[in-house]
Amino acid sequence: MIRFLIRTAISLVTAALGLLIASWILPDFHIEWGGFLVATLVFTIAQAVLGPFIFNVARQHASAVLGGIGLVSTFVALLIASLFPGGITIDGWVTWILATLTVWIVTALGTWLLPLIFLKEKVKGAKA
Repeated sequence: MIRFLIRTAISLVTAALGLLIASWILPDFHIEWGGFLVATLVFTIAQAVLGPFIFNVARQHASAVLGGIGLVSTFVALLIASLFPGGITIDGWVTWILATLTVWIVTALGTWLLPLIFLKEKVKGAKA
């Protein structure tokens, strides 16, 4: 249960960080601060649900694109999150591509590195 909570927290933090970084570096990516929490929650839930779903569909029908599943699920999660008013707005196809890449890189690095940090601290605490 602790691992599930840590992974959920990491997903929320990395999604929020990815959206913030995208808004800082991309001029046509806008976050309305009143809807930022909703956008982060929607993005995180959509990513968690769509990732495995898109993976299974691609594995059955297009195994050659399995490497791009993270990018596809990030794009679709951004699309779903942008549908909720007062959250994020993305203008232009170039911004959509760059936002997808930015958020994907941040979330991928975060979900890879942060568990190592948190679990390392937990192991140290158990040994003490």
